[in-house]
Amino acid sequence: MSCCGPARETAGRRLEGSEGADGRMLERLAAAAKGELRMIGLAGGAFLMGSTDRFAYPEDGEGPVRQERVGPFAIAPTTVTVAEFAAFVLDTGYRTDAEKLGDSLVFQGLLPERLRDGAPVVAQTPWWRQVEGACWHRPEGPGSSAESRSGHPVTHVSQRDATAYAEWVGARLPSEAEWEFASRGGLEQRPFPWGAVREPDGVPRMNTFPGDFPDGPTGPVGTVPAASFEPNAYGLHNTTGNVWEWTSGVFGRTDGRPVLRGGSYMCHASYCRRYRTSARTAVTADTTLGHTGFRLALDAG
Repeated sequence: MSCCGPARETAGRRLEGSEGADGRMLERLAAAAKGELRMIGLAGGAFLMGSTDRFAYPEDGEGPVRQERVGPFAIAPTTVTVAEFAAFVLDTGYRTDAEKLGDSLVFQGLLPERLRDGAPVVAQTPWWRQVEGACWHRPEGPGSSAESRSGHPVTHVSQRDATAYAEWVGARLPSEAEWEFASRGGLEQRPFPWGAVREPDGVPRMNTFPGDFPDGPTGPVGTVPAASFEPNAYGLHNTTGNVWEWTSGVFGRTDGRPVLRGGSYMCHASYCRRYRTSARTAVTADTTLGHTGFRLALDAG
């Protein structure tokens, strides 16, 4: 089990579900969505994928460094936002895995005491709580709302949810190689989309956990708008930090779980340095987490 995100346990559970999003809220959120699908075309080519530097996690399959080649493709400059996902739900009536199953996993530091104390702890990663009613439009469960976060990445979506959205817009999830090629922005073997230094001139370039994880934050914790921070040289925002992103890749030859890339707002140097261009993790396709979203890709032509 990864420290980045425990897998959903569904064995023996009934699909009781939870109530869907309010129609008027969906309309308000969808109205904030951009009308056109913006994509960045990339010519592709060969690049060195993976890492064996001192911050890499060999157990994650980051190494060995190998040459990979990707063909021409297009990729979104940002992850899909709450508003964009709302437009999809409004049009299709889609219900996410979290809504069908009735709960999702939330970082305990974002929960009010009444919910934190009543939500089951995930044993090996006790900063995660299984919160009834948590889903994409109620990111911290009952009493919370994503309405004020229309431009933030949509979260609490499974790989199946992400694929359903992609099919609705006529796109797909990026392959793992495409994701890393785009994340690097043309730089070779650099840990961050902008270079080798995590905070050039002491200025943060991504959204990660501030302070001491998990109980000593020194600043806000949670997602920031999908277009925050300067983009990399290819025009992509937040390919490290903010939210993990689903890809179409699998974790290993004998491990068919889908791969997540990019790290999240919960990454911290003291326990998880997966806020790097080569970092990877995996969970089951039906897992939903409060720090996981996705961006879209398209075939060229």
